[in-house]
Amino acid sequence: MKDEYDFSHARRGAVASSKGKTRITIMLDDVVIEAARALAESEGYGYQTAINNTLRRALLTGHDKTEGSTGRHLKKGITASELKNLEKKLAQALSEIQRVMEPDARP
Repeated sequence: MKDEYDFSHARRGAVASSKGKTRITIMLDDVVIEAARALAESEGYGYQTAINNTLRRALLTGHDKTEGSTGRHLKKGITASELKNLEKKLAQALSEIQRVMEPDARP
C-alpha cells in the first residue's frame, strides 16, 4: 500500500457503468417493494434488479410484433392503444407480485 495516492485526475460519481439504464425516482406500494425484496433475496440479487426484470418481462415479452416491433424495446412515441396495453401488462405484473406474496404461493 502506498503512503500517498494521487487523486488529481479522479472523477466523482458512480463506479458502475450506467450504460443502457436511466436513474429515476418512482413511488411504489410497500407491498410491491416487499415482494421485490423477497424475490431478490431468494434469487440472490438486488430488489431493484427484481423490479426491473419483472417490468421487462411484463412490458417487453410478447410485445405486438404485427407493427414491425422487435419486442426488445419500446417505441419513443406510443399510441393510446399501446399505452392501454402497457397498463394491462403492468396490472398483470402487479397481480403476479401479489400472487407470489401469498403465504401458500407456488412459483
